[in-house]
Amino acid sequence: MLTLYGSYQQIIVGVPFGTKPGSDSALIIITLFSFSFVLLFQLLHLKTTIDHSKITIYFFPFTKRTLHWSEILRADIIDYGFVFGWGIRLTHKHGTVYNTKGRIGLALQLKNGKKLIIGTQKRTELAAFLKENKLPLPAPN
Repeated sequence: MLTLYGSYQQIIVGVPFGTKPGSDSALIIITLFSFSFVLLFQLLHLKTTIDHSKITIYFFPFTKRTLHWSEILRADIIDYGFVFGWGIRLTHKHGTVYNTKGRIGLALQLKNGKKLIIGTQKRTELAAFLKENKLPLPAPN
């Protein structure tokens, strides 16, 4: 808001903003960057689709990832605690964490040794789906 006010004061009204005013172009760039940052957080969302064959993680606008149940060794619903903000986090304990809200998630241990957590707001539905479908399926002998 301050950058918008400063841009208005300096560019539209013609009154220099601050004791050491920057150039008009610098003020415009800072204002555009600020609005872009706010817009990014408004657009940011995590959509996870789980069915009998795969899990699709769509973390807009950054990534889309599909994991087939055959790649997953173990799946548990856990309280992973605070991971220093929302977004995509790389942690030593949990591997890659995809979250936008809360602290409950689907923890996956992949057969290749990697770990990841997908945040969820639908703990009960997810637990029922996993239990009903006995997922992940055990590897064939």
